[in-house]
Amino acid sequence: MDKTYNPQDIEQSLYQDWESKGYFKPSGQGAAYSIMIPPPNVTGSLHMGHAFQDTIMDTLIRYKRMQGNNTLWQVGTDHAGIATQMVVERKLAAEEGKTRHDLGRDEFIKKVWEWKGESGGTITRQLRRLGASVDWDRERFTMDEGLSNAVKEVFVRLYQDDLIYRGKRLVNWDPKLHTAISDLEVENKDKQGHMWHLRYPLADGVKTKDGKDYIVVATTRPETMLGDTGVAVNPADERYQDLIGKEILLPIVNRRIPIVADEHADMEKGTGCVKITPAHDFNDNEVGKRHQLPMINVFNKDAAILTAGETFTFDGKPLSFDAPIPERFHGLDRFDARAQIVAEFEAAGLLEKIDDHSLTVPYGDRSGVVIEPLLTDQWYVRVAPLAAPAIKAVEDGDIQFVPKQYENMYFSWMRDVQDWCISRQLWWGHRIPAWYDAEGKVYVGRDEAEVRANHNLGADISLTQDDDVLDTWFSSALWTFSTQGWPEQTEDLKVFHPSDVLVTGFDIIFFWVARMIMMTMHFVKDDDGKPQVPFKTVYVTGLIRDENGDKMSKSKGNVLDPLDMIDGIDLESLVEKRTGNMMQPQLAAKIEKNTRKTFEKGIEPHGTDALRFTLAAMASTGRDINWDMNRLEGYRNFCNKLWNASRYVLMNTEEQDCGFNGGDKQLSLADRWILGQFQHTVKTFNEHLDNFRFDLAANTVYEFTWNQFCDWYLELTKPVLFKGTEVEQRGTRHTLITVLEGLLRLMHPLMPYITETIWLRVAPLAGIKASTIMLQAFPRFDDSQVDSQAMADLEWVKQFILAIRNIRGEMDISPSKPLNVLLAGVNAEDQRRLDANSAFLSSLAKMESVTILANKDDAPASATAFIGDLAIMIPMAGLIDVEAELARIEKQLEKAEKGLAQVANKLANEKFVSNAPAAVLEKEREKLAEYQDAKDKLLAQKAKIESL
Repeated sequence: MDKTYNPQDIEQSLYQDWESKGYFKPSGQGAAYSIMIPPPNVTGSLHMGHAFQDTIMDTLIRYKRMQGNNTLWQVGTDHAGIATQMVVERKLAAEEGKTRHDLGRDEFIKKVWEWKGESGGTITRQLRRLGASVDWDRERFTMDEGLSNAVKEVFVRLYQDDLIYRGKRLVNWDPKLHTAISDLEVENKDKQGHMWHLRYPLADGVKTKDGKDYIVVATTRPETMLGDTGVAVNPADERYQDLIGKEILLPIVNRRIPIVADEHADMEKGTGCVKITPAHDFNDNEVGKRHQLPMINVFNKDAAILTAGETFTFDGKPLSFDAPIPERFHGLDRFDARAQIVAEFEAAGLLEKIDDHSLTVPYGDRSGVVIEPLLTDQWYVRVAPLAAPAIKAVEDGDIQFVPKQYENMYFSWMRDVQDWCISRQLWWGHRIPAWYDAEGKVYVGRDEAEVRANHNLGADISLTQDDDVLDTWFSSALWTFSTQGWPEQTEDLKVFHPSDVLVTGFDIIFFWVARMIMMTMHFVKDDDGKPQVPFKTVYVTGLIRDENGDKMSKSKGNVLDPLDMIDGIDLESLVEKRTGNMMQPQLAAKIEKNTRKTFEKGIEPHGTDALRFTLAAMASTGRDINWDMNRLEGYRNFCNKLWNASRYVLMNTEEQDCGFNGGDKQLSLADRWILGQFQHTVKTFNEHLDNFRFDLAANTVYEFTWNQFCDWYLELTKPVLFKGTEVEQRGTRHTLITVLEGLLRLMHPLMPYITETIWLRVAPLAGIKASTIMLQAFPRFDDSQVDSQAMADLEWVKQFILAIRNIRGEMDISPSKPLNVLLAGVNAEDQRRLDANSAFLSSLAKMESVTILANKDDAPASATAFIGDLAIMIPMAGLIDVEAELARIEKQLEKAEKGLAQVANKLANEKFVSNAPAAVLEKEREKLAEYQDAKDKLLAQKAKIESL
C-alpha cells in the first residue's frame, strides 16, 4: 500500500467501480430490508443535513446488506414546484428577456424539462461523493410518468371517497409568486414594528361605562380594517358586557359592524377589544366562523386594495350586500394603504396612540415578501378520516419513533389536524385532474377522455382543465409506494413495502411523515386487507449547527459545504463562497472577518470517510449537533492510524506463512486477548447499530481500533514477530490478518472507501477470493473466540506496563532508559503472570531487572504505582536531577496558574458571561477544569520529587 493515505486517490474511482458492477442492487436473497430516501429537491445541492442523514441511511443499508438482507435503498428527487419554476423563470429572463407568460404554459414546461435534463442532477452527483449505495437504476422523479399516474389515481380515488373537495378558504398567500404556500414555506422573522391604537365610534349614541362614545382596538395591520366585520370582547369583561350585541360605525367605509362576545379577546391584553377581519387573519377567521360574521376580502392577488370588497359566507358562497371601498384607496399597495389609513384616522381624531412593538412577520422563504392571509378557491384533503388509522398505527406500535418522545409531537398535530390545502397556483407540477364546463361545473377524472366517457359529455361541450397544480407534499406523501410501481401490484411492492426505516428531521413530521402514513394506510393493503404502514421505524435526527450552536444559514455566513470537508477549499475561495452574492457590504465584511478568523488556512481535504465517521460519532439520538472541525481533523487522523496499522500488518504478513493453509500455530497471550476483545467489540457494535446509536457504535469501533488494536496489540506482536519461534510467528500473523480483516468488515458501513481499499489487500492473505468487501458477511459475535483468562491476564500486563510508563512520564525519565524495577505484595496470580509474560514486560516496559521484595518498606526512595495490592517501585537515585526537575515543574506550574487566572477572570466578568454563546461558555469552563487539573498534578509531582 502507499505510504500515505490519500482519500482523493481512491474514492471516486472506487465508487464508479461499485456502481458499474451493480453492487448496490437488491440481491434477491434473504429477508427484505428497504429505506426510501427523503427525495431532495431537484434544484438542490448537498448540505450538511443531507450529508448527516445520508450517512445514517447508507450505514444502515451497508450493515443490513452484509448481514445477508435483500436490501434496497430507493433513490429519487422531488420536482420542487416553486423552487424549480423560479430557477427556470430567472434563467429565461436572464437569457431571453422573457417571462413564462410570453412562452405560454406548454412551452414553459418544455423549458423546465430541458433545465432538469441539463442541470437537475447536481445533488444526485454529489450524493455519490458520500458513498451512498443506492440503486441508481431505480432512480425516480416525482414528475416521472409512473409517479404522475400514481398521483392522478390517488386524487381521483380521494375525490370519489369524498375526501377531496374544493372550497374558498384562508391560505398563506405569496403576493409575489401569486400562489398559496404551506406553513413550512413561511419563514417567520422577528421585527420591530408598531401597534396602532384606533378609536372605533359606537353607533346609535351608545356609550361605554366610562362615558366614551368609542372603543379602542389595537392592531399591527391597520390596512385590514377595510375588511373588518366585527369587534370581539371577552364575555367576562365587565367593561364591555353592556356593549355586546351593539354596533360600531367603522371609520372610512362607514359600515356598521357588531360587537360580539368571544374568549379570543384577552382582557389583560391591550384594551381588551379586538377587531375581527375574517378574510385576512387566521385567528379572526375562527372567531368569524363562530359568530357567522361575513368575510370581506379587500386585497387582490398582488396584496393591493380592490375597488370593492368581495363578500362571502363561511361556506364560500357570495353574499349579496355591498362592501364599497373609497376610490382613493383603489389599487394601493397594502403598505401604502396602511400609511394613508393611519393618516386619515389621525386627521379624524381617531388615532389614540402608536406604540413601538416587537412582532413576528411571516415571509415567503422563496420570494422574500411578506405573506398575506387571503381568501382563495383551493382544493383540500379532508384529513380527519385519514388521521384516525394513522394515529392508531403509532399507538399500537406498528410504527415506532426513535427517539420515542417525537410520538408526542406526532400525536399533538394529528389529534388537532386541519384540512390540507393541496393546490398551488403554479405551472410546474402535477396539474390537478379536474375539468370545468362553461357553467363552472367540475368533473374529476384521470384524463379528459375518462371525464367525457363517465359523464356522457359530447364533443360539443367545451371542457377546460384546472390551471392549478398539486402541492409537492402531495406527491411525496405517496413516495414509499408510488416508487415501487403502485397502483400496479408489482413484485417490488410486495417485497420492499412497507419499508423498514425512515430517516428524517423533526420539522417535517407533520408535513411529510404523517401524510405518508395517512396516504399509505388508505391506499395500500396487505393480502388480508389490513392497511399497510409506509415504514416500521421513524428515526428522527437533530439539526447540524455551527461550532457556536447557531443554525447554519447563508445570511449568517456560517454554512459549511460537506464537499469542502471532503475535498478541501482554500481560504479565498471559502470567503468568496460565503460573501459573493451578499447585497449588504457591512454584513459581508463581518462574515469575511469571521471566516478568516475561524479558517486561517482554509479547509484541508479530509476525505469522505472522515466526514462520515464524524457525523456518525456525533449522532446522539435526536439531539442537535454543534459541528466541530477539530473532531473532523481527529477522525482524519483516525483514518491515517488505520492505514498505517494496516501497512504494518501487511509488511509483516505478505509473502509470509500466515497459517491459513494449515501448519501449526501457537497463539500468544496477546493474540488470544485481541481475538476476545474483537468479539466483544462486534457484539457491542451490533447492539448499538440495532438501537440506532450511531454515536456509540462509532465510539466503540474507534476505541477498539485506536487503543486496543493499534496502540496495544501491534506493539505486543513485535516481540513475537522479531524473536518468536516459527509456530508463534505463524499464530500471530494469523491473528493479525484475522482481526484486521474482520475489523474492516465491521467498520465498512461507516467508512466504506478506506475499508474496501485495505480489505482488497488483506482478504487474499486470509484465503478470501472476492472483489468487494460490501458483499461479505458482517461480523457476528462468536463466544468460542473469547478466552476470558487470557483477556484478564493481558489486562493485568497492560496495567503493569502503564504503571511504569506513567512513572516515566511523571518523573520525565527517557522512554528508552532501562529501569530496575522493585515489586512488593506479589501474590501467586501476580507471580504466574510475571513468569508467563516476562518477554512482553521486559520489551514494552523497558526493564533491566525485576526484584521481588518481601516488604515494601525495604525499598529505597522510589516512585510507586499499584495494581491492587501489588506495589511497583522504581528507585529514583541516579535517575533524575532533582533540582533540574523541580525547576522544570515550577515553570509548568507558573504557566498553568497563569492560564487558570486568565480563564477565571473571564468567567468572573458578568458582561462576558451574559453575552457569550452557551457553547463558548462551556469551552471556557472546560479550559478552567483542565488548568486546575494540570496544576493539581504538578503540585503532586513536585511533592513526590521533593521527598526523594
